[in-house]
Amino acid sequence: MSESIYRTSICPECGADLHCCRNCRFYEQGIHFDCRETVEEPITDKEEANFCDSFSVKTDFFQNRSDKDAAAMARNAFNSLFGGIICR
Repeated sequence: MSESIYRTSICPECGADLHCCRNCRFYEQGIHFDCRETVEEPITDKEEANFCDSFSVKTDFFQNRSDKDAAAMARNAFNSLFGGIICR
């Protein structure tokens, strides 16, 4: 990826913080502090911007976003077809 993600970077589409645990290549849910790097203190909100010096954007960052968008579009199409049935 050619663009850098800074602590104040936000998604232009939804306004979500980009410099957060969930977008970091070291994030792994279920391990110590959910991070493969050695960190001193846990970060409680994994989707909020933080000051972690170990942050490194996931290599598949944009691929993950488009997969989620495609899944949401498919769910919305299903729900619009079948009205009362909710697909999660």
